[in-house]
Amino acid sequence: MQTIDHDVIIVGAGPTGLMLAAELALAGVDAAIVERKPTQARVGGRAGGLHARTLELLDQRGIVDRFLAQGKTHPRVSFHAALDIRDFPTRHNYLLALPQERTERLLAAWADELHVPVYRDLEVGAIACYADGVDVATAQGKALCARWLVGCDGGRSVVRKLAGIGFPGWEASTSWLIAEVRMTEKPVLGFREDAAGRHAMSMLEDGETVGVVLAGRAPDATGEPSLDELAAGLKAVYGTDFGVHSPAWLSRFSDATRQADAYRKGRILLAGDAAHIHPPLGGQGLNLGIQDAVNLGWKLAQVVKGMSPDALLDTYQAERHPAAERVLRNTIAQGVLRRPDARTAVLGEFVAEMLAMDEPRKRFGGMISGLDIRYDLGYDLGDGHPLLGRRMPDLDIATADGPARVFALLHDARQVLLNFERPGAFALEDGGERIALIDATFDGVCELPVIGVVPLPAAVLIRPDGYVAWAGDADDAGLPTALQAWCGVRSLGIR
Repeated sequence: MQTIDHDVIIVGAGPTGLMLAAELALAGVDAAIVERKPTQARVGGRAGGLHARTLELLDQRGIVDRFLAQGKTHPRVSFHAALDIRDFPTRHNYLLALPQERTERLLAAWADELHVPVYRDLEVGAIACYADGVDVATAQGKALCARWLVGCDGGRSVVRKLAGIGFPGWEASTSWLIAEVRMTEKPVLGFREDAAGRHAMSMLEDGETVGVVLAGRAPDATGEPSLDELAAGLKAVYGTDFGVHSPAWLSRFSDATRQADAYRKGRILLAGDAAHIHPPLGGQGLNLGIQDAVNLGWKLAQVVKGMSPDALLDTYQAERHPAAERVLRNTIAQGVLRRPDARTAVLGEFVAEMLAMDEPRKRFGGMISGLDIRYDLGYDLGDGHPLLGRRMPDLDIATADGPARVFALLHDARQVLLNFERPGAFALEDGGERIALIDATFDGVCELPVIGVVPLPAAVLIRPDGYVAWAGDADDAGLPTALQAWCGVRSLGIR
């Protein structure tokens, strides 16, 4: 049996797996992907958009322009009603419409630039976990050994099942049929609502293929639907099947909602849909997975390289489990608001009226876009700076090397200690190779989505994922604790 060794093996070459692999490679970790599909090609639209926080993460790595060049920006996100986020303080105050196939292709190209190996046509058959590593046996007779294994293999995750990780949640109460087809008759574009729910048809970019979504299907429907099933559904809703033919893609999804009860078991971790599933309302799923990957990547890299203890990985679940749980709950709420009975419609009218107000619009827009996330850093945030645990804004700063953007400082996924105090106020006695210490000035307003304007601290410690781990001044006794916890650095000099 052929044996292949790596520091980290990632199962699944979807958006989450590709992003995680690239993050690890950027940090100098030997990571590889195992994928059951023979090619990266994906049929069908599936997830169709990147939210603001995901775009910011791609901007932090210097690759967002690749995605912007192939997508179309929309100023609104959706939670029951359209929520305008154009006034949000971010460079990416919009939703980027971009088919999942293109997102995956762009991420795969980036991973390839970083020399991430991808082993295709391999299915995981068995896993053995030890104190210092994981063995993976494939159905094709290959054995793979790694120090860590990450399941990014979707809602039916083999890795999760083999690891014995529970996946509690809500069973499906309904399902949808989704397709990309051609029609001999003119389609009825837009939404149509009836007793079964909200249906939709849209014309795709080629001007010939029609995207179809039919609501109100049986909750226990399984397997790939047939063209006959689609035709019958169209006739029931629209009175005609439009002469539907030549399906490019037929699939179904339900409102089943589940979340892994553990994101880590020994040396096995889960990310993306392997850790959580939910209906695609609000277009949050792919984004949630990419954000999982960026949160996990730098932490796993530091552990692999011996810079931090294994305990750092416990913060992955502590931070990402609540973030995903909130998405699961907001999709459940959106699903309830879409129920086709008259009383729910009345409730929906009041919710829409509330969301037309400024503060609710900002609060819910921040939730759907991912810009409102605040991580529990494991120490008291009660009296701390409002930046603590939140994304660092992409400020335009001045440094000794000239003008810069904060996000540009994160391109190589290092920790950044950004000093706005007197130049040279800080000096690292160790860990200089893992922390970029930058003196800067800023002449402007520091503003957070939902929260508003906040005071600029004297200095901030920014994690590789762009979240603030510490904010204060050179005399703050909490800085050494933060450096130890997040960077593995034990000493700091103050001049």
